[in-house]
Amino acid sequence: MKKILLSIFAIVLTSLPTIAFVNAEEPILQDNVPDTHTVVKGDTLWDISGRFLKNPWMWPEIWHVNAQIENPHLIYPGDVIRLVYLSGQPRLTVDRSGRVFKLSPKARILTAEEAIDTIPLDKINSFLSRSRIVGEEELKTAPYVVAGKDENLIAGAGDEIYIRGDLKEKFAVYGIYRPGEMFIDPETREKLGMQALDIGSGEVSALNGEISTLEVSRTTEEIRIGDRLLEQEERSIDSTFFPSAPVGPVEGVILAVEGGVRLVGKMDVVVINRGEREGIQAGNVMAVYKRGNRIRDRISQQNVTLPDERAGLVMVFRVFEKLSFALVLEAEKGIKVNDKVKNP
Repeated sequence: MKKILLSIFAIVLTSLPTIAFVNAEEPILQDNVPDTHTVVKGDTLWDISGRFLKNPWMWPEIWHVNAQIENPHLIYPGDVIRLVYLSGQPRLTVDRSGRVFKLSPKARILTAEEAIDTIPLDKINSFLSRSRIVGEEELKTAPYVVAGKDENLIAGAGDEIYIRGDLKEKFAVYGIYRPGEMFIDPETREKLGMQALDIGSGEVSALNGEISTLEVSRTTEEIRIGDRLLEQEERSIDSTFFPSAPVGPVEGVILAVEGGVRLVGKMDVVVINRGEREGIQAGNVMAVYKRGNRIRDRISQQNVTLPDERAGLVMVFRVFEKLSFALVLEAEKGIKVNDKVKNP
């Protein structure tokens, strides 16, 4: 996964002129911006961006690729990020001249796996590979668990289960899902998609007409009769995970927070009601605004609405047609379901 992430990250960096043309916003340096920062294990790209910029999502605008070093797009522990000025404009570049390695008979090779993450991937790993948004009918008509081996009602990893429905071929891998929340747009009442809750996965071991056998290889909880099967997604996760502003105006709301709670904190995963249809891309950063309260003006005796207040930042990491998953990067005030998301 990280190899895909970092290779796409490199592609994004090489296309900076296009990004710069689209975004009207200018990068703003921190008041006490450092001249350098030495990357340490545990740093993330978002952390480093915030050390130099008040608007970290504008990082691509000032990143300067040094063609004289190997893998200039990737950032490793021990690298020194330097703030320089080229033609009067601030630029950030990576310096590896001071890196010291222990001498050994073989060369020291830096692999993509050693490069720093953009955000803490452990916070969103399950959402990258397994969580899905599907249409209501897609899940209703999908093959389903009809029984466990020896007619058991529940099953787990290592068990065989019987599936009723059309499975394509032997040895095909399927995910096992349970219907979750149906997300509905609060304004238009449009059904935006249903969350298919990941239960496990397995491989088809036998095809016998409408009843097939699946060998379960992984579970997150016990598999039950009625759980549905969906083909394992072929597409890679189209994620740059590189901080960026949306290319156009965006305004949506937080529909849900993972875990079913209403209050949202830093590093929580949220669902927003905007997706590919609205031009949202993985890596897009959006500001969260608390809705202004409706109050009674005691002087004029009229009802007025207070202004919305900025409460934090989220970064989109997975995009579906009408919905997106995003990670809360900053939570300055109490964020909750139904708060607005807008351009940062």
